Amino acid sequence: MSADTATTRTVPGENQRDRFYRLLPGLLADQPRLVAVLAEISVNYLEEVPPSIADRVVNVGIREQLLVGAAGGLALTGMRPIVHTFAAFLVERAWEQVKLDLGHQGVGAVLVSAGASYDWPEGGETHFGHRDVALLDTLDGWTVHVPGHPDEAEALLRAALPGDDRVYLRLASDSNRLPRDVSDGRMRVLRRGSRGTVIAVGPLADRTLAATEGLDVTVLYAATVRPFDAETLRTTLDSPDVVLVEPYLRGTSTAEVTAALRGLRHRVLGLGVGRNESRRYGVPADHDRLHGIDEAGLRRAITGFITEFD
Repeated sequence: MSADTATTRTVPGENQRDRFYRLLPGLLADQPRLVAVLAEISVNYLEEVPPSIADRVVNVGIREQLLVGAAGGLALTGMRPIVHTFAAFLVERAWEQVKLDLGHQGVGAVLVSAGASYDWPEGGETHFGHRDVALLDTLDGWTVHVPGHPDEAEALLRAALPGDDRVYLRLASDSNRLPRDVSDGRMRVLRRGSRGTVIAVGPLADRTLAATEGLDVTVLYAATVRPFDAETLRTTLDSPDVVLVEPYLRGTSTAEVTAALRGLRHRVLGLGVGRNESRRYGVPADHDRLHGIDEAGLRRAITGFITEFD
């Protein structure tokens, strides 16, 4: 992180979602314009908030459409809603309200999701949220952050609060070992090579670095994926072969790469969560293997892609 970016003291074993819950009461106390809107999930973390902020913690119950609709109404009054639940409920289930009550009305909110693609596989398909970023791509004016560490999540959340725009902060249980400076929304160069570029998104950075160890590729790190940092991709590009490693629906950002490299012949390989539905619970690592985004699967796919025409 940059030296001037304030972050909360790290608690051992704390993940991004834990940090969010720990931050939220203090943020509400410090900024009277903020209001937290919840849909039953995680309200137990905020049961003992001080009376001074209790009226700005709104639990609508298990009504996700109302969750986003209420946020839109609050935003129309000048409030800055922080809207939180699982990704599948926040973006998919409340899709019409995200489109109309925020976008069509021209108001903003900070949507903070939990659960990522399959952080709680016991919940099954209803709790899998890997389609979220692709859905938001069909709308205009969204900033999308996919932090790879609790410190990054905190910095991106704090930066989003003063505005009136529409921001999606996608929290995951998995994290990289160390935080990186994400303050300017630009991609970071983690490694330089000459035979292709691999873009690692959020919590997949460490895994991607391990999977590409010894390969002659540039590795870029993205914690902000919308707007897409086309400039860094273009200025660091040696070979016009690009691999996307995304922790959500496979190929979500291929159109962004294509637009960034318009006029240049290039190839793109999208790696991420596939469309095939798993009907077994397992643990997150099992789903990573199924979709080929574990370390071994990434290495096979990336190696095969960059050596395809050798």
